[in-house]
Amino acid sequence: MPNISNRAKEMPPSPIRKLVPFAEEAKRKGRKVYHLNIGQPDIPTPKGMMDAFRNHNITVLEYGHSGGLWEYREGLSRYYHKFDIPVSKEQILVTTAGSEAIIFAMMATMDPGDEILIPEPFYTNYNGFAVEAGVKIIPLLSKAEEGFRLPPEAEIRANISPRARAMMICNPNNPTGYVYTWDELLRLQKLALEYDLFLMSDEVYREFVYDGKKHHSILHLKGIDERTIMLDSISKRYSACGARLGCLVTRNQEVLDTVLRFGQARLCPPTMEQIAGLAAIDTPKAYFDEVLKEYYQRREVVFEALGRIPGAFGLKPSGAFYAIVKLPIDDADQFCTWLLQDFHDNNETVMLAPANGFYATPGLGQNEVRIAFVLNAATMKRAMSILEKALRAYPGRTM
Repeated sequence: MPNISNRAKEMPPSPIRKLVPFAEEAKRKGRKVYHLNIGQPDIPTPKGMMDAFRNHNITVLEYGHSGGLWEYREGLSRYYHKFDIPVSKEQILVTTAGSEAIIFAMMATMDPGDEILIPEPFYTNYNGFAVEAGVKIIPLLSKAEEGFRLPPEAEIRANISPRARAMMICNPNNPTGYVYTWDELLRLQKLALEYDLFLMSDEVYREFVYDGKKHHSILHLKGIDERTIMLDSISKRYSACGARLGCLVTRNQEVLDTVLRFGQARLCPPTMEQIAGLAAIDTPKAYFDEVLKEYYQRREVVFEALGRIPGAFGLKPSGAFYAIVKLPIDDADQFCTWLLQDFHDNNETVMLAPANGFYATPGLGQNEVRIAFVLNAATMKRAMSILEKALRAYPGRTM
């Protein structure tokens, strides 16, 4: 029997989704499962976006431009100008979700065996994207005890080898909720220029920043246009995770030309999603104000509950809607599986994401989970109550 590829063998499972069979089995038993494992908000998608899906006069759903419909790219240009990010429609390439934007960026800037530096913990699928692109992630450890800030400059320098081609951040960060400061972006700019590196930023969560913090885009940096690549998606902004639509934004023409060729190989991004995405750009500010207020309340529910759990520790996030939390458990994989297989409270349980999959360094995150506060405040309160009870009953509790 022929062997599968080494790439296939190296492809990691998603810690967000690998426990799905256990959740499905729990549901077959009649149990209600509260999904705090995945960034799937229960926030309604904007009406204007949904109306665009429902109401149109299209009779033939044709191929679109490989770089995205020009009308949508013009709309995105208007959207970014609101955030003082002056880019033209020609500097935006539409992708099939933000995932494709990241893969295209890696493939356009790096050869197999090249290295990209990323602060960890990081969005788990970066591991999979790197395997697909043949790229090696060099993790830069950021610690909750230090606020998940960038590690010291000397530590970053020590990890830059001759094979390094890029650095990437997620800002605001998934899974930590950290919002990078302007000074940190300037430090990254300095290193990118000194070591001749690209600087990438996944900025999917820019709308969700709390406590008076401010989001800074890497496209706000001056004198580094040829090195910066911004990656984006509509999934979280409009609570439209099933509309697989993202984009890559850069002022580097060679990168744009290269990514367009990758886009031509997959023909075009989805047309209906672009039509709906264009309608969503006109979503009123009031929508985002309400959504931000809602996530703030959910965050407070989570951390009020964590404060009652002996041995639990988490840094309250300043952005996005996730938190990495240390729990008094022996092994997060075992605990998360046990929650679904063996525990329930009044026939209800909770699904969490083990945090070890958000690290590239083996052994890290063994007693940590990622909690996504994506359910309404009352539901989050119930889910956290179940988690409290589960921790009291878990056989592998460490304190």
